[in-house]
Amino acid sequence: MNLAQRRNLTDNQRARLIGGAVVSLAMLALAGCGHNPGAGAFNLPPPEVGVVTVTPESVALTTELPGRIDPVRVAQVRARVDGIVLHRNFCEGADVTNGEVLYQIDPAPYKATLDSANASLMQAQLLVQRYQPLVGINAVSKQDYDNAVSAAAQAKAAQEIAAVNFGYCTVTAPISGKIGAALVTEGALVSQAAATEMALVTQLDPIYCDFTESSTELLRLRRELENGALKSVAPGEAEVTLLLDDGTTYQAHGKLLFSDTTVDPTSGMVTLRAEFPNPDHLLLPGMFARGELEQAVDNQAITVLQRGVTVGAGGIASVMVVGVDSKAVPRVIKLGQAIGNKWIVTDGLKAGENVIVEGLQKVQPGMAVKPVPFNSPGDGNSAAPIPTRGN
Repeated sequence: MNLAQRRNLTDNQRARLIGGAVVSLAMLALAGCGHNPGAGAFNLPPPEVGVVTVTPESVALTTELPGRIDPVRVAQVRARVDGIVLHRNFCEGADVTNGEVLYQIDPAPYKATLDSANASLMQAQLLVQRYQPLVGINAVSKQDYDNAVSAAAQAKAAQEIAAVNFGYCTVTAPISGKIGAALVTEGALVSQAAATEMALVTQLDPIYCDFTESSTELLRLRRELENGALKSVAPGEAEVTLLLDDGTTYQAHGKLLFSDTTVDPTSGMVTLRAEFPNPDHLLLPGMFARGELEQAVDNQAITVLQRGVTVGAGGIASVMVVGVDSKAVPRVIKLGQAIGNKWIVTDGLKAGENVIVEGLQKVQPGMAVKPVPFNSPGDGNSAAPIPTRGN
């Protein structure tokens, strides 16, 4: 076809010519492939994956609960007599010991009352001594002698009351602990009737932390203990780890003292109390904290590394298991508590199965894989060599 003829072609004719050329090229390409039978597809080897063999192990079950720090003892130092405060003998925020003098209330009027009571007591006792030999010879009537004895007893009681009130003028610490701010100053008038508060002493070592736990969770644990699924922790061996508000872990472990015998009807919660050593007074009353309580031991727990678990939509958890034919099989599981870097699996896995924990991104369900033991120093898990077909 010459140039003049090409110019006279219509658009439809040009399109038919181009389409025919494309089809011809495609047929030539297919023919060329058919004449090269040695150029087959390249088969990739199965990907290598790290696996861990599921083995039952003994696991201490813990529960994380919210709590608040409470002092072991708190003593409000209050006035027990009326009077003017003469001296304050402590530094605010200091540690005080039981019996240490904190305040001195003006003792002058109480000293005078005590002296008067002592004099009255001496006079009454002298009268009894005088009457005692006379009543035997009927020089004094029996009634007069009895009256004298009674008056001596009353004088003794009055003298003891005066001595007690005089002692109350010296205000001492009722317990050992840390004292707060001075609530009265020198020159202040304190009152016995109003029970004027003068200071607050709090014992900080040891210290309590009160936690709350739902009664439903306690019932579940008790049922598992009764069924023999869980082994109870021996009394006195239940440790409590305290997590502070700033995210740090308190250096000393505590011990669980008791679980309350009643359930709060408004919240359905039970109170648990733990005791912690607090020599540095780091824990202060009113602080919020979280506690990890060791409540029971599962001797046949099935666990899996968290890195091998995938949680999908709706919170459905699954793992990849290597089947007997060395193919990856997805498995839906139910998760329990998290223990360190592992999950406790309550359903879906059994002992002896091999779970893929490394190389999951290379695996699709049903794909043939090459399992190798996974052994990471950070995880401390390993698996025995896995036999595969063709090896």
